Amino acid sequence: MNGVEAAAIGSPEHLRLARRARLLSWASLGYMALEGLVAVVAGIAAGSIALIGFGIDSAIEGFASVVIVWRFTGSRTLSADAERKAQRLVAVQFFLLAPYVGIEAIRSLSEGHRPDESLVGIALAASSLVLMPLLGRAKQRIGSRIGSSATASEGKQNLLCAYLAAALLLGLLGNALFGAWWLDPLVALFIACVAVVEGREAWRGDACCH
Repeated sequence: MNGVEAAAIGSPEHLRLARRARLLSWASLGYMALEGLVAVVAGIAAGSIALIGFGIDSAIEGFASVVIVWRFTGSRTLSADAERKAQRLVAVQFFLLAPYVGIEAIRSLSEGHRPDESLVGIALAASSLVLMPLLGRAKQRIGSRIGSSATASEGKQNLLCAYLAAALLLGLLGNALFGAWWLDPLVALFIACVAVVEGREAWRGDACCH
């Protein structure tokens, strides 16, 4: 656990960290709901599959936050069975994203679809690039302290969101400034590939060891 002392299960410190994990997940849920709605609407308006994919990813991350809130509510806080279920549920969310975004990205490339500029998308990607690493690292620290791979995996989703926001920002700016329309579907393909890799790690429970 990277030299971080783990909190004993059921100890006051463990319960305090579990409550913090739940609060962070509520905060993530609120932001992801707004981010997902704005991204999908802006993506449809601009014809940007990368922006739509980013919005769908936000919805998936929001569901992952719901899973963590469920995981640390009531008697499930100390349940190893609930931890395993939450870990798998979080992992599945990664796999839901990849097929749609990948197929749509390939279609956009093959048809030469040119998305419009999206200033809203650029602003959204920039804000996520700042906020998501803060949430992600906090959740990973807590996940390591309480031995919760599900919490650490949700934190990895937030970090993934930051990476995707950076790629999305590159694609949107490239299209807006230089007319590099092909960056948009390439970014979408990147989103799909990373989602598959992260999903496999989450399913195995690897996130708690990073």
